[in-house]
Amino acid sequence: MNEITLLTEADDRARRYTEPIPGRRVFPDQGALPALAAFNEPLPARGYAAEDVLRLLDDIGSPGTVASNGPRFVIGASLSAAAAAERLMLAWDQCASSFDNSPVAATLERVAAGWVLDALDLPRESAVGFGTSATACTLSCLAAARRVLLARKGRDFDNDGLAGAPEVKVMVSELVHITVKKALRLLGFGMNKILYTPVNHHGQVDLERLPPLDDMTILCLQAGEVNTGEFDPFDLLIPQAKDAGAWVHVDAAFGLWARASSHAELTKGIEAADSWTTDVHKWLNIPYDCAMAICRDSEALAAAMQRCGLFEWRERCAEEPDTRISAKDSRHTCVGHVALVRT
Repeated sequence: MNEITLLTEADDRARRYTEPIPGRRVFPDQGALPALAAFNEPLPARGYAAEDVLRLLDDIGSPGTVASNGPRFVIGASLSAAAAAERLMLAWDQCASSFDNSPVAATLERVAAGWVLDALDLPRESAVGFGTSATACTLSCLAAARRVLLARKGRDFDNDGLAGAPEVKVMVSELVHITVKKALRLLGFGMNKILYTPVNHHGQVDLERLPPLDDMTILCLQAGEVNTGEFDPFDLLIPQAKDAGAWVHVDAAFGLWARASSHAELTKGIEAADSWTTDVHKWLNIPYDCAMAICRDSEALAAAMQRCGLFEWRERCAEEPDTRISAKDSRHTCVGHVALVRT
């Protein structure tokens, strides 16, 4: 079976799967679950025909799925336009690391980033990075935050690392989401070092009981706490944090999109934060998975996530005249190579 015929077969099977979704039970029935054992086999000595693999995935795999692509699932149900775009992008199969690798991907991400900042009424100079999850995007923002706070104390994080560096404190809500804690753990912030802020009876960070802040503190707030849906009082907390020189990050996986709705008042003052994360595969109903890292200081996010810098290449080119890559090229191959960074 050639590629075009195989793709047509896959699309036919996808349509047959999608059509009955609205009336389908959410979780697989007891007959579908044991059938998944068909996938448990030793590594084959020879590969199967592509059409046989597709048939197996559909016949055995489709009944074993959760019907998250339907109207009754809170974080699923891709819109038809988004699902169709996903299919086209699979055909494009772009390496979206830079303009040189994919002019269309770089252009669409730049335009989408601008639209996001307009829709959410966030600082227009912000960087918007498209990542795979709120965990990955939170990690990116917190990495940028730590790097900035250390730089203010004269610490060269990139070259000198953390050994012997001034301590960066992290303050989170007692109801902090697990993704924030996971990102902090991956970044090397010890779980026993995290400072927890008390919450009021609504589940919001209690301003009156907020521990002391300083210019080496990262304060993590929430917009749309996962259990209660509460929003921290940003208009009261963020100015106090700013006065102390702290970095404010907002975990807004669910709640940031309230700014684009009739409930925008819930996010009053949130625009004064330094960074935000939000999911796109929730309220915007695009295919899994996509989230965004938004950072007011675009250079901070780029510097934290890129593998080399434009000025670094300029210095190298000056020192090594035979260097074949130009500074213009390095902007694409180094800064743009990190898919999380898009400005």
